[in-house]
Amino acid sequence: MSFVLNVVIIGTGGAVRLTGSGLGCPNWPLCAPGSLIPTEELTYHSLIEFGNRTLSGPLLVFALLVFLLSLRIREQRRDLFTISAVVLGLVLLQAVIGGVVVWMHLNANLVSVHYAISLAIVCITAAYLARMYEVAAPRELVVPKSFMILTHVTTVAMAITVIFGVITTGSGPHSGDATIQRDGVDATLMSHIHAWPGYAALALTLVLLVLAAKDKLRPLRWIIALLAVLILQIVLGVYQARNGLPALVVGAHMILATLTTAAMTLVVLRLKRPVAQ
Repeated sequence: MSFVLNVVIIGTGGAVRLTGSGLGCPNWPLCAPGSLIPTEELTYHSLIEFGNRTLSGPLLVFALLVFLLSLRIREQRRDLFTISAVVLGLVLLQAVIGGVVVWMHLNANLVSVHYAISLAIVCITAAYLARMYEVAAPRELVVPKSFMILTHVTTVAMAITVIFGVITTGSGPHSGDATIQRDGVDATLMSHIHAWPGYAALALTLVLLVLAAKDKLRPLRWIIALLAVLILQIVLGVYQARNGLPALVVGAHMILATLTTAAMTLVVLRLKRPVAQ
């Protein structure tokens, strides 16, 4: 549930930005002066922004529950306890950064950091789910070393793609509020720079698929999932770049980024398995 909520809040956060609702609630932690919820004087932008804020509550509750449950088994599963503690800490950090973003009137750099941390949380919660279904034991490599290296190179290409994607979005027209304009970075140039490592990641994933299928390697199923999401992600990216960045497509592109990075995380984790398994 924590994984799902983190994906959902990225979607609602994207809706806030793409509908120009970033300052729908001009204050934080209150929505408006003297009111925790939107007032009648505010617009529908306030409802969108407040809805995104409201998800922070369940997100924190589930992160805390997972942490407490992991705390009970920390002697047997220190890995799960550590992961849950990191997730809880990042969720709390996100709440603070979200407030600072509002105070700083949607500073592009802070918004980018806010999104990047959300992606990291999705990857970490995906790792928790994967490790949860494995026994607690030392792990051993179950793929050729060359395959492992190629997988990590693909991960680097994916990370570079995400980083430049965040910068590209920050330089584009969807600033989160109609009164805020982005400048200083050529959005068209950034879109091309963002695309190049994306194509490299696609090519590398295809190579991984061929090698994994040939030798029936453990990560095969997640490589197939990664390839499917990555192809869809590239198609949407090309479409939005050639059609004036329609908000709905940009939002779908942001959400798919979470699934792409989560799939990449699981591919990496499948390179090893518990010795006892």
